[in-house]
Amino acid sequence: MKLNELYTPIGSVKEKKRVGRGQGSGTGKTSGKGEKGQNARSGGGVRPGFEGGQLPLFRRLSKRGFNNYNFRTVYSTVNVEDLNRFEDGTLVDVKLLKEVGLIKKELDGVKVLGNGELTKKLTVRATSFSKTAKEKIENIGGKTEVI
Repeated sequence: MKLNELYTPIGSVKEKKRVGRGQGSGTGKTSGKGEKGQNARSGGGVRPGFEGGQLPLFRRLSKRGFNNYNFRTVYSTVNVEDLNRFEDGTLVDVKLLKEVGLIKKELDGVKVLGNGELTKKLTVRATSFSKTAKEKIENIGGKTEVI
């Protein structure tokens, strides 16, 4: 197949519906919005979940259960395979990870995850380690230090 032989499949590209365009279009005059009313106005319409003044469903249902969303711990994550860019015997900490660009923000700390393989012997300082990450770092002869 060559670039000049490419084409769009029939029916994949539709023309934009041009409303308010006179006879024959089927969407002339009121542009398919009916006569007057809130939905016919520019910027009109109601917000999602609005039920015409009736008490909305989300307010009728009871609120139950505990939610810790605002106080959860969010870690910046780094995979074990990303640590291969450092030299043998390097002390890898949050400051170094920021400098290199592996993490942007520290958030509530840094968690090292065990995705990939590690080939360098490193000392890694982080807030948390997954089981597999800890195994992989220590099996090669490196050290893990929890801050």
